[in-house]
Parts: sequence; structure tokens; C-alpha cells
Amino acid sequence: MLSAVDAVLDRYREHLPVSLRQLFYVLLSDGVLEKTERDYKRMCEYVGMARRAGRIPWDMIRDDTQIAADAPLSFTGPEDFWRTVETAAAEYRVDRQAGQPARLELWCETAGMVPQLVRIGAEFGIACFSGGGFDGLAGKHDAAVRAVAGGRRTRVLHIGDYDQSGEHMFTSLAEDVIAFAGDAGAQVEFERVAVTGEQVAAYHLPTAPPKTTDRRSFSGTATTQAEAIPPDILAALVRGAVEAQRDPVVYREVLAREEAERRAIREFLARASHPGGRPAE
Repeated sequence: MLSAVDAVLDRYREHLPVSLRQLFYVLLSDGVLEKTERDYKRMCEYVGMARRAGRIPWDMIRDDTQIAADAPLSFTGPEDFWRTVETAAAEYRVDRQAGQPARLELWCETAGMVPQLVRIGAEFGIACFSGGGFDGLAGKHDAAVRAVAGGRRTRVLHIGDYDQSGEHMFTSLAEDVIAFAGDAGAQVEFERVAVTGEQVAAYHLPTAPPKTTDRRSFSGTATTQAEAIPPDILAALVRGAVEAQRDPVVYREVLAREEAERRAIREFLARASHPGGRPAE
């Protein structure tokens, strides 16, 4: 099993970290495991031991249960501060959504997918959120406030499970956020990027029967979790949805302005500093 895990991590090395659930679905598609709770728990146990032993690097697997907050920014001294300023100048970015017809956000139902979405979103200046932040009214209202502050049309690209819960969560999110934003005169649209019934068939995703205890309506006959989509396919779907909403000419102009401003800032810092590396008094 661990050899199969190694192969999966190598196959998707450009999309790491992956969650345990994503890893399970890839192994399922590869025929290594069966879709049972027993096999899932066994895989988690083996992967956990391999991580403890150093066989699998810790940063290759995304843990969804830990919530952490960084310590306040601090410095060892003035030299450290100016090195941070120089780094910030080298990484200077403008709003890469400036001038576009709609402000985009990426939302996903599962927190473990956020790092992968961030990799795509960062390129285009798009914020990413997990569904857990929108379960309550406060989270939905915050999304509407962002739409109002954006001053233009907002389009939410959403990734969620293909089941009763996923469909109703998407509908509930859309209805509440659109209503909250509409009351303040802002326009919000929602687009279902994944999972869809067509994608289940096209990519031969593993399925399970709908829960008999869930009586809510469902458009499909079998369910699929979003993490069942292979990471490379998910990345392609998200990138395609983003690029479909972007004006490439405007985007290139923004990148050119960003580079020019970054260069000007670095030149200013170079002129303002003395040989010791600190700005002149």
C-alpha cells in the first residue's frame, strides 16, 4: 500500500499537499483499495505510521483538523526589518483582478482542497474559502459585504460534493449570499465548477448510492465526493473556469504595471540605502 501511496504522491507532486480523502480516492481508482470504511481507516493508519517514521514527508499530506494562528510579526532587529522590507518589495503585487468585468472568489466544500485552490487563485489574485466558513449566517453575510466592497459584479466559483448535501449547500449558499448582497445593491453570481453529473461520467469517478436517510431532492442517481476528482483534473477544471471569466488583454496589462511598479520600488530602496544596508537618515 505504501508503495502505491508513493506512486500517487509522485504522480501529483505539482499539486501537493493532498488530503487523506483525496489520496484514498486515487488509490480507489488505481484499484489498490476498495470503497469501504475499513480500507480508508487502514490507509490512514499506514500513512500515519509512515509519516511518523519519516518515510512520507509531513508537508505532502494536508491535515484538515488543525487550526493555527501565526504569532504577531516581529523582528530580531533593524537589519532583520530592512531585509523584510526588501523581500516585500521583491514580492510586490497589484490587484490582479483590477479592470476585470467580475471579481472572482473560489469556494470549496472541503477545507483540504484550499491549498490546491490557493495555488491557482494566487496567480490571478483570487481569494479562496472553504465551505466551513459559510455554514452560518455570519459567513454568508461576510461574503456579501466583500461583494459590496468590491464595487462590481462578483462571481463565485464553487467546488462541492455531488450528493444531496452538496447540492443543497450550494443552493443555500447562493440564495443567502445573493439576497444579502442584493439588499445592498451588489450583484453576486454562483457557478458550480465541480462536481457535476457529466464529470462523474467523463472521468469515471467512484460513486456510492445516495443516503436513504437523506430525503432531500437530488439530481443524480449516485453520489461522488469532490475529493474523488484527481488533483490534476481538478486544477484544470478550476483554471479553465477562471480563465473563462478573465479578459486576457487586461490581465497582461495589469501584470506589466505590476512589474514596472515593483522595479520602481526596488530602485527607490536602493537609492535610499547606504552601504550598511539601511536607509539613510
